[in-house]
Amino acid sequence: MTALLVANDGGHLAQLKSLAKRLPIADTFRWVTVPTPQSESLLEGEDVTWVKPGPTRDLKAAVQNAVLTSPLFRRNRVSAVVSTGSSLAVSVLPQARLHGKPSYYIESATRTHGPSLSGRLLSKIPGVELYTQNASWASKKWKYAGSVFDGWEPVRLPEGRKVSKVVVSLGTSRTYGFRRLVEHVAPILQDLGAEVLWQTGTTDTTGLPVLDARPSVPAQELSAAMREADLVIAHAGTGVALEALQAGKLPVLIPRRAEFAEHVDDHQEQIAGMLRTRGLAVVREADEVRLDDLDLAAGSSVCLREDARPLAL
Repeated sequence: MTALLVANDGGHLAQLKSLAKRLPIADTFRWVTVPTPQSESLLEGEDVTWVKPGPTRDLKAAVQNAVLTSPLFRRNRVSAVVSTGSSLAVSVLPQARLHGKPSYYIESATRTHGPSLSGRLLSKIPGVELYTQNASWASKKWKYAGSVFDGWEPVRLPEGRKVSKVVVSLGTSRTYGFRRLVEHVAPILQDLGAEVLWQTGTTDTTGLPVLDARPSVPAQELSAAMREADLVIAHAGTGVALEALQAGKLPVLIPRRAEFAEHVDDHQEQIAGMLRTRGLAVVREADEVRLDDLDLAAGSSVCLREDARPLAL
């Protein structure tokens, strides 16, 4: 039997990939996601069904992906479906219930105050089991399953770390740039004389002191660069935060803001605040980043305890 692991690319997929080893499921996995350089690299060697991009609140794309994934339930012996969102969960989980398959929706860790639109829609589907990664808003309907960030702990380095290699990652959004971050951070890094890997997505860096900006960097290359870096600076996306932690780095996270057309809403403020509370990030607004913040993050590392419990599904 095969369990389907369903997630949009980016942070949703990164969360599910990290949580997969903690799922109480013994069956083989088949992944359902969107092909991007990052997702293809992250899932290299895995059994994957590739679907179309599913932009936020794009009903047409959600319906198209429902059609694309429907053969999975006719051709395969599906035992269960697990998803961390977003729109692909809406495309696949209702189908799973129509076929009588156990269906688990794990809300993104970014949602610290309540469910996303996808979560609210899926809460109307009978039989879909609903889970939050934030105990603060758990309820009879939304059970607390644990978090993708369970087990991580900050460690202060006794002698700090000189900042000579830096990774700056703005994610791979096809819609939203984050020029404000680059405008404020690039001059600081230029003054440091640091070697910087810039992963900029759709952000326009014209006229800024940025060398060799790359829209996307394969997951394996980005992970290796983070491991070698002294410092990671990023937008406050779940995927890149996880990448930084897995590389042993305490990241500087800068939330995108809807008022500047940097995202659809301010949910990155929620994930940044949660990680700051856990001691797993230095969080600043784009125009507040200072050299002291970089030194603070570079002077710490993180480690993962071995006793992170299985998800309580």
